Amino acid sequence: MVVLRSLLFAVILAIFTPPFALGGILAYPLSPRTRHRIVTAWAPLMMWFIPRILGIRYKVIGRENIPSVPSVILSKHQSAWETMALQVIFPPLCFVLKRELLKVPFFGWGLAAIPGIAIDRAAGKDALAQVVEQGSARLSEGYWVAVFPEGTRTAPGAKRRYKAGGAALAQQAGAPVVPVAHNAGEFWGRNAFLKYPGEITVSIGPVIDSTGLDAAEVNRRSAAWIEGEMHRLFPHHYRRGDNAAGPVSGGVEEAD
Repeated sequence: MVVLRSLLFAVILAIFTPPFALGGILAYPLSPRTRHRIVTAWAPLMMWFIPRILGIRYKVIGRENIPSVPSVILSKHQSAWETMALQVIFPPLCFVLKRELLKVPFFGWGLAAIPGIAIDRAAGKDALAQVVEQGSARLSEGYWVAVFPEGTRTAPGAKRRYKAGGAALAQQAGAPVVPVAHNAGEFWGRNAFLKYPGEITVSIGPVIDSTGLDAAEVNRRSAAWIEGEMHRLFPHHYRRGDNAAGPVSGGVEEAD
């Protein structure tokens, strides 16, 4: 049953993704906000199919923590599921992503049609400047910015260094930070064809006010909350004695 459900969902993706990408391309003469609405309508459509086809449901705790102003979302990254779910849970947003994704047929073309933050990972320190410059512009335009500070998808129970690009954007733009923890990887693995039924828990943490803090401290507080919440909600993924906060570092992160 899992194989059949996963195959059916793959077919649905193949059917519905190209029209939205082409719609974004055809909408280029329209305003960026209109293009964003057209292309990102794909995410709630997929989120409608996911529970019905794959049996993957989700619940959100901490919705009351979502502020009323454009903010920087710093989220755990375990699967492709959260790249869709965050678009449904939060106000209109864009992602920090690697520029190579824009070349992927249909999916990347759709991304290129909407406001986003595409960075060149080979640019080194200049990539951080790209995040701050483009991210500040998106925030001023009224978009939220979603960042995966670990830089790539990690398995449940694993953690990587928290890079400070998202925290630097929030600090320099004076934007609030909203930390997010979840366990999507339990049911939807990285690059996994098979998706398993179950309920994902998404936890939205208290806003971290970046005012008066440097980027390193914003990053440290975000990492501490996210990893602490992961241990609290999903203790079965962690060995006793693990460091809940995990290491933090400078650098840039993006969706992969």
